[in-house]
Amino acid sequence: MTTALATQPATKPQRFLRWFAGFSVLSIIIVLWASNEYLTSRFSENLRSQAVLRAALYSGNIKSVLQKHSVVPLILSQDPTLSVALETGNYTSTSQRLIAFSEEIGAASLFLLNLEGRVVAGSDRRTLGEFFNEQAFFVRALRESGTVFDATSPDKTAYRFYFAQKIESATESLGVIVIEVDLRKQEEFWRNIGLQVALTNSRGEILLASEILWRRQNLQTILDDTGLPSTTRRVLGVLQATPSSDFVYISGTRLFASEAAVGFRGWKINFFASTENVAARVNAILALEIMALAVFAALVLFFLSRRTARESLLVIRESTELRSLNARLSSEVEQRQRAEKNLQSAEQNLEQASKLAALGQMSAAVSHELNQPLAAMRTYLAGAKLLLTRNRIEEATVSFQRIDDLIGRMGAITKQLKSYARKSGDDPQKIDLRNCVSAAFGMMSPQLGRMEVTIKQNIQDEPAYVISDALRVEQIIINLLRNALDAAQEVTEPRITVTLSTDDDVCLRIQDNGHGFDDPESLFEPFYTTKKPGEGVGLGLAISAGIATEMGGRLIAQNATPLGAIFELHLPKADQIKEAAE
Repeated sequence: MTTALATQPATKPQRFLRWFAGFSVLSIIIVLWASNEYLTSRFSENLRSQAVLRAALYSGNIKSVLQKHSVVPLILSQDPTLSVALETGNYTSTSQRLIAFSEEIGAASLFLLNLEGRVVAGSDRRTLGEFFNEQAFFVRALRESGTVFDATSPDKTAYRFYFAQKIESATESLGVIVIEVDLRKQEEFWRNIGLQVALTNSRGEILLASEILWRRQNLQTILDDTGLPSTTRRVLGVLQATPSSDFVYISGTRLFASEAAVGFRGWKINFFASTENVAARVNAILALEIMALAVFAALVLFFLSRRTARESLLVIRESTELRSLNARLSSEVEQRQRAEKNLQSAEQNLEQASKLAALGQMSAAVSHELNQPLAAMRTYLAGAKLLLTRNRIEEATVSFQRIDDLIGRMGAITKQLKSYARKSGDDPQKIDLRNCVSAAFGMMSPQLGRMEVTIKQNIQDEPAYVISDALRVEQIIINLLRNALDAAQEVTEPRITVTLSTDDDVCLRIQDNGHGFDDPESLFEPFYTTKKPGEGVGLGLAISAGIATEMGGRLIAQNATPLGAIFELHLPKADQIKEAAE
């Protein structure tokens, strides 16, 4: 009886269960393999985006620190306190000044070298008396006229970074001001939060690194082939879907490598992101899938075994809720990925728009400020040609000299346009505002000669002294005269009145009999103009107001009665500035 039962062929339900079990196992393997490939590709793409963003962020931080410190030597090289100290040899308060400046900007150190290369003043008093005459930054700074940069490695384990600028008087060199850039804080930040980051130069040599042992090594030397997948794994297709060229191996650990240019001497930031988090997230989701498949298998077994309807209904309800949760999770993942892509696109568009706006503003400002010298040069050149044809060489020479002066003035104007964003390094001088008015009328003579306009000048006989830059004051006066001419040409009898008076301050008043303006408060905003399209860009008054503010004065606009406009330039008198300084 027992033998007969053992040899009895399997019934149809049993064969169905066997086929079903085999098919289920094969389906589970395929689902898990496909899920592993898809999730690994998806999470690796997220890892790539985060790594690229972090590399760009850290490269921007390095570039910002270098740019901030690069202008310090240029500013200090024009400090009269340091120049006088080098000339007289009296360094009593120089070190204290450098200490205060170093603490303000967050530099590693600031020190002043004489022509022998000896430290005569510094933010770190321990360096006083040391010699740096053999350092490359000291030798190059004395030879070159601008700011020089150098990276040295005195202890052969870490780099130090210096900016240096020569300090010179009107006739000779006096010494060198040097600032040491502190990039170790960035390195410590990488190390404290457990990142793997390296800063390399154009030769691939590591300048800064989160791992101390990486310093001064070539980047290629720390990369190895340990951990590369075997041939079997490559054949079975177990590799990540992400291109293998994006991954490197350091000490047998597989890392994602992202590189970003710093934009300084070929430096680059290399960010290495661990792929362990990707594997952990994939394994977690695969575990959830296994659980879901297990629940599904249990439901099938319950259905096939004809369990009670109550138990079957309960399991089906739980399975439905789990699928809904998975659908919501998938929807949230897709929404977040879509938001990340939109954010990246918006950042790129914003960056491009900022570049185009800055380029357009600078081009418009240069064109606006050079129109007057170019018009005067055209007039003088025509006069010189006429004089040469009449063999009046000396008078033609005078015209050519004026053209040469205008060329120099154009170069100075471009220099002043740069000072609109950054203060000029030229020292202000005591000037007579009457001379500036005369020079401005000389520059405006070509335009004044082309139209019939009545110019009335109420200039006082006494000097009107102010402490300022004559070229910048003339720039303001020319802008105001040009606007007055444009406004007055719209009336039948154009008239311009220029009044210079001295009371509590020095006041230059320019009034025209044009139609005035509707909104005086908006006149000094950049790109605001009352002219027709193509006749002005709205930068002249904005630049003039900025220059007046830098000189300690103010520019005021108001409507005249019954018609016209009034512009008043108020500047403090020279003796007031002297008394305030004392």
